[in-house]
Amino acid sequence: MPPTAHAPREKTFLLARHEARALDWIARRLPARVTPDHMTILGVLAAFGIAAAYLLSNRDPAWLWAASALLVVHWLGDSLDGTLARVRKAERPAYGYYLDHLVDAVATAVIGLGLGLSPFMLLATGLAIVIAYLVLSINTYLETQAFGVFSLGYGRLGPTEARLGLIALNTAIALGVGVQTTVAGLGVTVLDAIGLGAVALMLGGLLWRAARNLRVLAEREPYAT
Repeated sequence: MPPTAHAPREKTFLLARHEARALDWIARRLPARVTPDHMTILGVLAAFGIAAAYLLSNRDPAWLWAASALLVVHWLGDSLDGTLARVRKAERPAYGYYLDHLVDAVATAVIGLGLGLSPFMLLATGLAIVIAYLVLSINTYLETQAFGVFSLGYGRLGPTEARLGLIALNTAIALGVGVQTTVAGLGVTVLDAIGLGAVALMLGGLLWRAARNLRVLAEREPYAT
């Protein structure tokens, strides 16, 4: 079994193929002075900027436009660092694996908190999304260790599709589409409903994958007789 950091990546997202071509095109045209670490830093800064924009949307929904723009910047920083390293044949598998997933966890937590502190999502919903995402991430790392393949997806939707969906919702809210309602005396929004639905889907995907993984591993390692 190859070391975890060297495990081949498996992408099943809807936009994975088109995204890979776009990232390769951009990476080959970046100035030599721009390094993969610069892109990682850009992604982290964008994540904090997104959280700040959501927080500031308590004052003015126009900040949602800034959040959407920064989601694009975050995509560039988060997705381009590894592509840039591969294009330049400057990969550092263990370093990149560790840094990429550490930064990913921090960015997810920060953005989830920002959403939860905005007027468009309950804090409990934002935290539930963060927890579900981190649990799925842990399962992915365990799968990589157990099977030697780093599978980036749970179905056909991935981080890029999630960003596009969030940008669409930001746009709708910024344009004045009503999103507030009341359930059992508690004010909830469309973002809460979508967020909790996403949590349910993530946990369902986790249970399905865990059951499949345990079945395969049990077949590989049967009880001694």
